Amino acid sequence: MPRSARSARSARSARLAGAAAVALAAALTLTACGSDAGGSASPAKVVQQKSDSPYEGTVLGKNFEKPDLQLTDTSGQPYDLRQQTKGRTTLLFFGYTSCPDVCPTTMGDIGVAMKKLSPEERQKVDVVFVSTDPKRDTPQVLRSWLDSMGSDFIGLTGDLEKVKTAAKALGILIEDPVINADGTVTSTHGAQVLAFLPSDDKAHLLYLSGTEVKTYEHDLPLLAKGVAA
Repeated sequence: MPRSARSARSARSARLAGAAAVALAAALTLTACGSDAGGSASPAKVVQQKSDSPYEGTVLGKNFEKPDLQLTDTSGQPYDLRQQTKGRTTLLFFGYTSCPDVCPTTMGDIGVAMKKLSPEERQKVDVVFVSTDPKRDTPQVLRSWLDSMGSDFIGLTGDLEKVKTAAKALGILIEDPVINADGTVTSTHGAQVLAFLPSDDKAHLLYLSGTEVKTYEHDLPLLAKGVAA
């Protein structure tokens, strides 16, 4: 990658990371996913970590409300995130289907771990993928992409400003997609998975980019049972 492009990417990520720190009261970092380079997220610094937590994921010091977000699901129907996942364990991730690295890896790892759950446990967990590139991620594109990872995964697409507002409330900032000279698309977005517990519909756990499958395999049965973090 040319030095100027690397510098621009670094400056953009640094600016967004700084703003995210204010929203989260923690330094959540961002990754720039794009076929011109594979970005990666650095570890987040949370307010506190409970040493006695049964989970291997990072326990958040601040429990975030589930976003008030209405988009379109992969069947083309309106989907109210807060209402339709109310009282259910929910894993939430923001990304886009043409991402060559972080997004498919993260969703694929969750898919592998979900397959280890019993049918009863799987029915208690919603995995939601919200597109940060809605112009290209149509409901049909999202469904086709998600089916390779989890046929029951929920894909949402729609107004990017709504998506950015919802993500920002969680300390995750998203930039408008950039079309590169070679026609590829780069979307800079937070690469964290947030887990919401059914007891209060708030985010209690954070999984960073690069989280191993074994961590999801360990935590998902606990999440399905709604075990406190």
